[in-house]
Amino acid sequence: MSVNYSLLFVNNSTNLGNACVYQTDPDIGVPNVMSLAWFSKTTAPTTKSRFTWTVDYDFVWSEVGVLEAGVLFEASQSWRADLSTTNRVGFTHEGGAYTFTNQSKGPKSGTLYIAQSASIPLKQAAVGIGMSGKGTFVVQSQPNLNLTFTPHPKYWITFGNYDQGEVLDIGAITNPAEIEFPPGVYSMTAILNKDNSWTVKPTSEVNKAFLRSRQENRMAQWGLQK
Repeated sequence: MSVNYSLLFVNNSTNLGNACVYQTDPDIGVPNVMSLAWFSKTTAPTTKSRFTWTVDYDFVWSEVGVLEAGVLFEASQSWRADLSTTNRVGFTHEGGAYTFTNQSKGPKSGTLYIAQSASIPLKQAAVGIGMSGKGTFVVQSQPNLNLTFTPHPKYWITFGNYDQGEVLDIGAITNPAEIEFPPGVYSMTAILNKDNSWTVKPTSEVNKAFLRSRQENRMAQWGLQK
């Protein structure tokens, strides 16, 4: 059974903007792969947004044209993938339409395989993988090129002007915070403070800090404790 992960974003800054959760993976195994804005929610000052997911993988593609930062990737097709049993899929362009085909068991568990057919046009579509039903990593599709994704993702949050599914320029993100789940912890809280710094803690620790503050000050507010 898949475990449910949860990330609570608390906007204690003075800015209205988008909380954006994304993934990176320098060892994913696909050259020129790009990260997507996995989740994005507009969040006003003094409010919260919650993101939830399971570590269930998908194959995704979209007819985006040239893949570059700022392009919006909206999956036209999403097929659930099991890392052991249904981790290989074909990608074709027949009769004027793209589609996944022939999903099967790949050569190695823990890896996701996409076999692109000779019919795939250049610089017309992007293909990749997602998690929990939304795209995470994509690459420009090419004919006769087999892609091998070996995911070990790291989770990040940032705040600014981001649309869900937007292709990110990771190097241009100036204020990200990594979300690391300690062993046995599945709920984290990321607080954007008034000075735009981040406080990232297990939600249980934020609860404890709040209860301690309440003992000293009955007017204490949850999530204001660093």
